[in-house]
Amino acid sequence: MRRLTFLLRPSWLILAALVAAFAYLCFTVLAPWQLGKNTDTEHRNQLIADSVRADPVDVTTVLDDAGDEHTEWRRVTATGSYLPDSTVLVRLRHLDGAPGYAVLAAFRLADGRTLLVDRGLVAGVDGSSRPPQIPEAPTGPQRVEGRIRMSEGVSADKTPLTQDGYRQVYSIDTAQESEVLGQPLTPIPTGERAGYLQLSENQPGAFTPTPLPQLDAGPYLSYGLQWLAFGIMAPLGLGYFVYAEMRERRREKAAAQQVPTEPTPTEPTATEPATTTPAPPTTEARLADRYGRNRT
Repeated sequence: MRRLTFLLRPSWLILAALVAAFAYLCFTVLAPWQLGKNTDTEHRNQLIADSVRADPVDVTTVLDDAGDEHTEWRRVTATGSYLPDSTVLVRLRHLDGAPGYAVLAAFRLADGRTLLVDRGLVAGVDGSSRPPQIPEAPTGPQRVEGRIRMSEGVSADKTPLTQDGYRQVYSIDTAQESEVLGQPLTPIPTGERAGYLQLSENQPGAFTPTPLPQLDAGPYLSYGLQWLAFGIMAPLGLGYFVYAEMRERRREKAAAQQVPTEPTPTEPTATEPATTTPAPPTTEARLADRYGRNRT
């Protein structure tokens, strides 16, 4: 255990805390978020596919069955008439890549209940963000067909306004449009938020319908699996760094324990004469060698 005491240093403690927090977020927030979006997308695609195969039903049957929460995208028919002067435009829409508007209106059923109806999309004037002249919805009794859609909700910072002669909003929301029109609208039950009716193509009073979403699951499943992989790889990476640090410390310790040994002089062998270092000549020897030994 003493070999692991280096993990108590602040740098290692901080690194371990960051890795643990990242892995926790991967498993509890990031991966469930993407996998949940994948589940919602698959559920939506299944509802759309089922609605394509099913015959439309009268909208009053959906209104009377408030316990059914999976009604979005269901095809329904409605019999009644458009209310005059009930046009509301939804800003920040697009049609064929150009700025456009969604056109909303109120549709009163034969039994007296009033629904919010999305008549479809119109393009801005000459590709601008200015709305064109919107024809009024046809008068008199009408039978329309469309799909149930869930309200989009509203943003507190985007309030309704009147511009270019039309009441305008930023989202399709049954409760907000009821306040803008000053007309009580009956919400179609969809579970989470109140629903409305989105007209299909070639219906009385309809413009270009909003296209259906593409029926593919999208990248959410792969993103969710990637976050799970990251959550697993992060602790494994920390473990590898700990192992590498321990290995390096063992290597340094082994190198420090090696004691250097000095070479010993070799003994002369019998066949090898011993070598002696001659003593330095004395002063008398040097003088004799220079001047001769007999000095007179």
